[in-house]
Amino acid sequence: MRIVVFAILLLFYNVCFAKDIINNSFITDYEYGAMLYENPRGIGCNKCHGKGDKSVIIAKYKNKKNEIKTLNSPAINNVPFENFVDVLTTKRGSSNIMPSYFLTNDEIKSIYYYLKNLKK
Repeated sequence: MRIVVFAILLLFYNVCFAKDIINNSFITDYEYGAMLYENPRGIGCNKCHGKGDKSVIIAKYKNKKNEIKTLNSPAINNVPFENFVDVLTTKRGSSNIMPSYFLTNDEIKSIYYYLKNLKK
């Protein structure tokens, strides 16, 4: 009887408190973030942001005055978390160019974790 009670208490402890210590996930947080970065909802962040470590030219075009303009995506690996969340959760993003992907809070955290821990 004591063994059963001990086993139940140990299981309860692991479920409630040890989840941050022991990660028995099939996929790591880094791998999950990488997967989302490559394809969160049909098109990956990498298509516009590359590796996320520098500004990327998305397009060049001529405006009505026949001036050549460049549309750049910013480096996103050093953006503060609050700004990162803001752009991803605002309906069209702060820039009015960034599309909405309807990411969950956990998905946003995973992508941010991936960007902050990019393996060079």
